[in-house]
Amino acid sequence: MIARVTLEIAVRKEFDYLIPADCVDRVEVGTRVKVPFGPRLVLGVVTAMVEHSPHTNLRPISSVVGVSGMLTPRVLELARWMAGYYCCPVETALKSVLPEAVRKEDAKWKERLYAQVLPVVGEMPKLTQRQMEVWHVLEEWRELPLQELLKLAETTVETVRRLEDKGLLRIAPRVDERDPYAREEILPTQAMVMNAEQQRAYEAIRGAMDSMARLPEPVEVRTGEGGAGVPPLLLHGVTGSGKTEVYLQAIASALERGWGSIVLVPEISLTPQTVERFKARFTTGPNATLVAVLHSHLSSGERHDEWHKIRQGRARIVIGARSAVFAPVERLGLIVVDEEHEHSYKQEEAPRYHARDLAVVRGARERAVVVLGSATPSVESYYNAKKGKYSLLEMPSRATDQKLPVVRVVDLRVESRKGEKGTPGVFSEPLKEGIRQRLEKGEQTILFLNRRGYSSSLQCPKCGYVAGCPNCSVSLTFHRAKHLLLCHICGHSEAAPVRCPKPECGDGGIRYAGLGTERVEETLVRLFPKARIARMDRDTLQKKEDYRRILTEFRTGRIDILVGTQMIAKGLHFPNVTLVGVLYADLSLHVPDFRAGERTFQLLTQVSGRAGRGDVEGEVFVQSFTPFHPAIQFARRHDYAGFYEAEVEFREQLKYPPFSRIALLTLKGRNEDKVKFSADHIRKELDAKVGSWPGMVIAGPAPAPLVRAESFFRYQIMIRYRAMSRLSQVLSAMEATLHLPEDVHLVMDVDPVNLM
Repeated sequence: MIARVTLEIAVRKEFDYLIPADCVDRVEVGTRVKVPFGPRLVLGVVTAMVEHSPHTNLRPISSVVGVSGMLTPRVLELARWMAGYYCCPVETALKSVLPEAVRKEDAKWKERLYAQVLPVVGEMPKLTQRQMEVWHVLEEWRELPLQELLKLAETTVETVRRLEDKGLLRIAPRVDERDPYAREEILPTQAMVMNAEQQRAYEAIRGAMDSMARLPEPVEVRTGEGGAGVPPLLLHGVTGSGKTEVYLQAIASALERGWGSIVLVPEISLTPQTVERFKARFTTGPNATLVAVLHSHLSSGERHDEWHKIRQGRARIVIGARSAVFAPVERLGLIVVDEEHEHSYKQEEAPRYHARDLAVVRGARERAVVVLGSATPSVESYYNAKKGKYSLLEMPSRATDQKLPVVRVVDLRVESRKGEKGTPGVFSEPLKEGIRQRLEKGEQTILFLNRRGYSSSLQCPKCGYVAGCPNCSVSLTFHRAKHLLLCHICGHSEAAPVRCPKPECGDGGIRYAGLGTERVEETLVRLFPKARIARMDRDTLQKKEDYRRILTEFRTGRIDILVGTQMIAKGLHFPNVTLVGVLYADLSLHVPDFRAGERTFQLLTQVSGRAGRGDVEGEVFVQSFTPFHPAIQFARRHDYAGFYEAEVEFREQLKYPPFSRIALLTLKGRNEDKVKFSADHIRKELDAKVGSWPGMVIAGPAPAPLVRAESFFRYQIMIRYRAMSRLSQVLSAMEATLHLPEDVHLVMDVDPVNLM
């Protein structure tokens, strides 16, 4: 028998190897192996088993690594599809499917020595006083890790070993699973009574599962462009409508059928509270199962153990960020993509997949129902629902009949003319008064600004100097606590000057313009000295437990005002929050991206939804210099349908998604002339190969909006075309034969979400 192996090194080719007789029973599709490649041994994955090979003098597999069958055939096929559609080598795709913690040759379970009481046979052996004391400690616990026993009994290994010699206990190694939530105390919960809207959504999902159960074979999907053949249902529910309860009861229905489920969340920061709710529901009862967690903030050991719990079938529910879409769940029945509109589901490095789209493809291939949930669906998903490709489930009311918050838009142009000393550009008078009232009533406030640091730039009013990054075409952000200027693109840092750095100027009146969360916090302390204030952004969350600690303090009322960036804008449920302030709604609006309006509408709607989830009606203040922009006005009225109709008309005119798909080709290098020359060459190649295709639109090459990043100059070509799978084949073939200068690199991004 011959094994076809894909190596970990990216050579875009499979290699055939003989299977040694002593490995025949351990080698199958998905098995990790070590094979000779030239003069060295390299790791790879068996991706096919064949009887014959066109090659002669095949070399044998050197060894099998880990357990056999780590990669299921269906997940392997998903990786192949991903490689083809997103224009990357299969080897690169497989590295995403199998996390490094599992791929490593020395990856294994952690073992600890445990001491376990044995039944006394016959007469109790004679023990010393010290041995008897140790024996009583262990008899009370029945079994303990050896190190814990030594600590509890204040004894030595020699004393415990003597008890073992007398046949009173056994010391043996045991797998000690590294559970990231092992110390959490989870109180079991029961299914809640759903309202009529929730019940209709749940019945639709359960009906879709019935339909999939009747299909005899997995459905084939042509491309990821519509999810043909699979019921992906789009659950459009306003903030607070109870989508999570629908997910929980749908997963319970899947478990009753013997099916597993995957729940994707867009932010790692949302994972702890989601895990808590799911563990509380499924720790006990008839549908009890382990709930596994997969995301990049786990330690290597935790990730290894969580992945293998899934592979062994012990964890039937998986919760995680985008990479959890590859979780090795066998008989997958349901995939939930919560906040499906979020751009963090898109991987920004090869393979540049979108987890939402891969969920649809995987669902089709494995007869799993896919539920895309959001209060602000992406234009593409809502378009698919309107066209009948997805089933649309609407939940327009909050679960417990609370009203949606009242949104008030504050014109910062008017406020800036008032010019109150110390606060211009930070808090308007209405927002300050709203915060003051909440403090008096003992209610809580969330303030949102999607920019960290103290000020967004350092400027000299005399000569016009602006402190810029030496590696990127952006200004440096001032961080007052560290007294540093930082680049949020490449990480460059330098000491903040006290005078203008230009030798011909040197003016001491240098000042900081713009604002960030650090400055907001400082201003709050000055305005409300008795308020308990906390800030959440990347600068304040240095340890992985910091996020949970701050939210726990906020939930228990030990914090009055929470200031933060996008990580506090969604998914949080705090009934005592009655006021939300959006300090600068224009930040995401005026950027060179056709999705700028959509992102602004989504962000405003999501952050507004944090208010009024308890007994008191919520209020939201949105501060803006462009208060009459459609995205802001539609968000003020909670009018998704109105926003969608206006947005989709604009997209159709310019052939932007959903009316076409995009491939963004970015060339980068340190020599701008070489980069531009290479981009021109690729444009000629594209014109020759696909330029005549009906409906094809090729724009560029042109400098990228962020023309220089991390010391690389960047030029872009944007391609818009309806059938991306067809275009991907041409782009992959072209890349394989393309000869570029050694210091110029090409990045192909299919379905990009970031055009910068």
